[in-house]
Amino acid sequence: MLYIFDMGNVIIDIDFKRVLGVWSHLSGTPLATLTERFKMGEVFQQHERGEISDEQFAADLCNEMGIALSFEQFSAGWHAVFVGLRPEVITLFQKLREEGHRVVVLSNTNRLHLDFWPQHYPEIEANTDAMYLSQNLGMRKPEPEIFQHVLEKEGFTADQAVFFDDVAENIEAARAAGIESVWVEDNQTVPKYFS
Repeated sequence: MLYIFDMGNVIIDIDFKRVLGVWSHLSGTPLATLTERFKMGEVFQQHERGEISDEQFAADLCNEMGIALSFEQFSAGWHAVFVGLRPEVITLFQKLREEGHRVVVLSNTNRLHLDFWPQHYPEIEANTDAMYLSQNLGMRKPEPEIFQHVLEKEGFTADQAVFFDDVAENIEAARAAGIESVWVEDNQTVPKYFS
């Protein structure tokens, strides 16, 4: 079988409130204001597809939120999104691979985060067979092409794959592609599925 895992809130706990907390502190803008203004809109999606640079992304997002931050300050906040690894998922990866299954990551991520998580969470890459990252592929979930790309690269058909993600829209897109999909609602979802 091919097991496809999203990264954020599936393998690593993430929390965007932490990002906004850092930016609020550094810019002197109330957290409530930033919460209201922060949107995962077109700029966010362009960055995840690798269409704009980290610097452009930082400038555009600061502009959208009406705050002035240096690129270093922006980055410090951006990396605060990561809370910690879910070790039980890494243990599962090891078990699945020992049983002869393929374990891959399919994540909407960006170059800026690539400066962070591989160093802080090397267990992810060490325990997976391949990493499919949106900014390297020029496409992102829930675009149907990204699921087809992973299946083709891995040499599996949709009915031989299971996909885990915390975003309902991505789950629906994978199901539409014929892939069994599990909506990860909390840190118990993945272990429960395999128990």
